[in-house]
Amino acid sequence: MTRITTVSVARILCAGMVTLPILLLALCAPAWSAEESDPDKISAELMEMEIEGLTSMKVMTVTGASRYEQKVSEAPSAVTIITAEQIWKYGYRTLADIIRSVRSFYVYSDRSYTYMGVRGFGLPADYSTRVLLLVDGHRINDNIYNMAPIGNEFPLDVDLIERVEVIRGPGSSLYGSNAVFAVINVISKSGRVLAGAEVSGSAASFDTYKGRLTYGNRFANGLEAVVSASGLDSRGPSLYYREFDDLAHNNGVANHIDYEQSQNALVKLSFHDFTLEGAYQRRPKGLGSAWWGVDYNQPGNKIIDTRQYLDLKYESPLGEHFDLLARLNYDVYRYDAHYLYGGAVNRDVQQAEWWGGEVKVATKAIDKHRIIAGAEFQDNLHRKLKNYDEEPYHTNSDLDRKSTNWALYLQDEYALLANLTINAGFRFDHYSEFGNTTNPRLAIIYKPFEQTAIKLLYGSAFRVPNMWETSYEFPAYAKGNDRLKPEKITTYEFVCEQYLGKHLKATATGFYYTLSNIILQESDPADNLLVYRNSGKVNTKGAEFELEGTWAKGLEGKVSYSYQEARDAQTDEALQNSPAHMAKANLKVPLLGDKFSAGIEEQYLSSRKTPAGNHTGDVLITNLTIAGKEIVKGLDISGSLYNLFDKKYGDPTAPGYTQDVIPMDGRTFRVKLTYRF
Repeated sequence: MTRITTVSVARILCAGMVTLPILLLALCAPAWSAEESDPDKISAELMEMEIEGLTSMKVMTVTGASRYEQKVSEAPSAVTIITAEQIWKYGYRTLADIIRSVRSFYVYSDRSYTYMGVRGFGLPADYSTRVLLLVDGHRINDNIYNMAPIGNEFPLDVDLIERVEVIRGPGSSLYGSNAVFAVINVISKSGRVLAGAEVSGSAASFDTYKGRLTYGNRFANGLEAVVSASGLDSRGPSLYYREFDDLAHNNGVANHIDYEQSQNALVKLSFHDFTLEGAYQRRPKGLGSAWWGVDYNQPGNKIIDTRQYLDLKYESPLGEHFDLLARLNYDVYRYDAHYLYGGAVNRDVQQAEWWGGEVKVATKAIDKHRIIAGAEFQDNLHRKLKNYDEEPYHTNSDLDRKSTNWALYLQDEYALLANLTINAGFRFDHYSEFGNTTNPRLAIIYKPFEQTAIKLLYGSAFRVPNMWETSYEFPAYAKGNDRLKPEKITTYEFVCEQYLGKHLKATATGFYYTLSNIILQESDPADNLLVYRNSGKVNTKGAEFELEGTWAKGLEGKVSYSYQEARDAQTDEALQNSPAHMAKANLKVPLLGDKFSAGIEEQYLSSRKTPAGNHTGDVLITNLTIAGKEIVKGLDISGSLYNLFDKKYGDPTAPGYTQDVIPMDGRTFRVKLTYRF
């Protein structure tokens, strides 16, 4: 009887959490109107935040959409902003958690890395190469895999994020390769925001512990500094794979082989017009899923990713009408894998080193025009791929390739009328290995009313093949293909953003894109080796809807639904790992005044096709976070339950795995404390 009651209550709660945000968004505004009608309070709010029209919602700004700060409603893209407060209130642990909350994005994993899909396109284990990831404008995608790291391999500690700008659509007209489906710009916290020292610690499921020490401040002489170091250690769960369920493989059970560690460091110094930023990240990860045919359930199977960069930026006005930005950057990436085959160790080592620079000039000297022009250069000093057996020592492959690429771009934002803006631009890129490509973008932004913005968007983007795809060789498993061509996408999009009264904002988007020359890994029937090839094209159409609201007392909510139909243009079949439907709901409810809040999150993902032609089934995940600010002076605390109802689900795998689906975690928890000095 107790079990039946528990299940029934769980079902009621689950259904309620899906519908509750919708009901609150529709019904709660009148409940707060009496208190908010006080003229003195309204005047104070108007002084504290930027208001568009009569709405009480804060109008967000974005810097990554046009490479200068502008209102989201004026950006030539459909933009989502996630703030530091939302990261805290919903208990997001990684950049992947943040992205998972954004409409039209989904996150999946093979328990080695975490990847993201956008608008129905997310090939299993594709390293998220079709999204460009930036930290404070610095490109994070490496020059071997072109991977956008979003799990614990992301170099910036999530506690140091001020906001995340998610800019949908092709961005190659400003950013070049990899900006195919989106550009994600992560803005780190400044010294003035931190204004002192912080120490943070957390404990979570699977013997997971994390600590962080940070200091940031702005000094009287104008120097602004942030220094931070953090570390994570997780024993990881025990895993069961039915594909290995026999006596020779411990009946399919891998005991704490899925371990993970991470060390992060950040130094950011700003003085007048100069900013120097450096980051370091190292992440050892156990291979609990036994990819590439390695010995199952062996702790010696592991991968180690190391990233570090230095970025020096100068940004200053040039006279009355011009602004200048110049930057130099230096990056290092290393991948070190230990694979066990029959007890013998095989090593996979990739090393990359590159430097680059950028110059950008912006001007409003011409009436009604805002023009930016820029140039970029990158010199890939080393891109080394090496595979060898340790005992007896034998080199299987050893490559070191150099290359360069440079680009010129131009964009003009022309205010044709007071409420009609045309944003047009293009970028020319030259790659020493692949030749030239030119990619345009055109946006028409019309505001027929003060609280309405309509955007018609067109753009093209590209992704050059990475060195892993063109050159990697692994004995008896994979070979390279130096004849690969760049991928190309053309996107058409309609966006309508509408403020509804004082508390609500609605967004509706329709899109269609064609992605051609797609680089896919497949088995060559001539030798049964895995190889990357340009394999056909994809046509996708879809729509997105979102309703978000903000009221007094800290009550906030957001509901979104995304539909996407991504199909192979030749076979008309649905793509692998492509959900047709996604629905998300977030609700933040104040508790005990402004001391505590409850952050409730619902995420629905429809069934996805696996490499073997099966389907994963639908999944609905509920997350709950109770967070408290200033419990005592300087002390914040939060507790989170992820996958609250312990939903069993998995993500599709890629070639190189024995499994068709990799199971994900059930219910997990985290408790976190932060103390500010």
